[in-house]
Amino acid sequence: MTAKPHVAVIGAGAFGGWTALFLLERGARVTLLDAWGPGNSRASSGGETRIMRGTYGPDQPYTATAARALKLWQKYERRWRRRFLHRTGVLWMVSNHDDAFERGSLEPLREAGIEFRELSAAQMKKRWPQVNFAGVHWGILEPQCGYLDARASCQAVLDAFLAGGGEYRQVAVSAEGLETSPIQSLRLSDDSRLKADQYVFACGPWLGKLFPQTLGSVIRPTKQDIFFFGPPAGDLRFTDAQLPVWGDHGNRFFYGIPGSDRRGFKVADDTRGGDFDPSNGERIVSPATLKRVREYVAFRFPAMKNAPLLESRVCQYEQTSDSNFVVDRHPQIDNVWLLGGGSGHGFKHGPAIGEIMADLILGKRWPEAIWRTSRFSS
Repeated sequence: MTAKPHVAVIGAGAFGGWTALFLLERGARVTLLDAWGPGNSRASSGGETRIMRGTYGPDQPYTATAARALKLWQKYERRWRRRFLHRTGVLWMVSNHDDAFERGSLEPLREAGIEFRELSAAQMKKRWPQVNFAGVHWGILEPQCGYLDARASCQAVLDAFLAGGGEYRQVAVSAEGLETSPIQSLRLSDDSRLKADQYVFACGPWLGKLFPQTLGSVIRPTKQDIFFFGPPAGDLRFTDAQLPVWGDHGNRFFYGIPGSDRRGFKVADDTRGGDFDPSNGERIVSPATLKRVREYVAFRFPAMKNAPLLESRVCQYEQTSDSNFVVDRHPQIDNVWLLGGGSGHGFKHGPAIGEIMADLILGKRWPEAIWRTSRFSS
């Protein structure tokens, strides 16, 4: 690699945008590409909000990565004089009789330095009377966590990248010849070609289509329906001023973000949906999923029973078989890096993963075993 390498980053979402910014700050020449723009409605980083949490169970890297991301979000908020992380707290409700996941989360939280409190059902009932805690055994509150502005922060990363001298082009990359070693240049949708020293593909649900031999059976885009309900007029109990972000770990995992920016009470079922085409899929929510979510909301938040649906959104996860990320060099192509597999929980880690990827490309660290592509062939 040259003294000042030229790196092309394909995908301007949470992983790609932060990677491009960190590479630029470390002295590389960087060209960032995206087919529809940062945080667009087809991307996994689209939409308004994402959860920031550290509860991840035992024996995993994500609590430590979330802790690093928290510091980086704070650093760049100060630098840019903007707020993206809303520290409403995150409440993890344990509704499952098997609480090994939650018990196993406590030591990683302690080791990572993420503040948390264990709460009994009685403590939660007293603190948040607007919630029906029936069936909830105990909970974990992360007071310094909350939710992130998704689309807005993707745009802010691009703005900082451009201000620092990076080059951005809204253009698509052809899949033709991508799995031929080595890649000499990329063919783009405007009939031009782009030549770089290194190529980082952070294309979310499109990674499997671009690299069918390596990731076609590894990354599966799934359809995920999101709903925003309207609380009663003048009722502030379901806003982020009076309720934390929450997750409810029972037979299904439901999660939600209290009303923010007057957009309504966000609720979703985390159950993985069916296969979905991120480019051409019709983004129409399932009536069956809406019915299930309505029944849950009526049970857990009684005052929200029969609340009107204000908005709905179809997102997608780019799900790997083990829910872990892909952060690795292409197994056959030395100048290609693969970055993705966010699996529904990736956005919060964006700045930490971008920092890691920049160090990998510049030869300052090795890929983590849990994120290598070789795990799928062993």
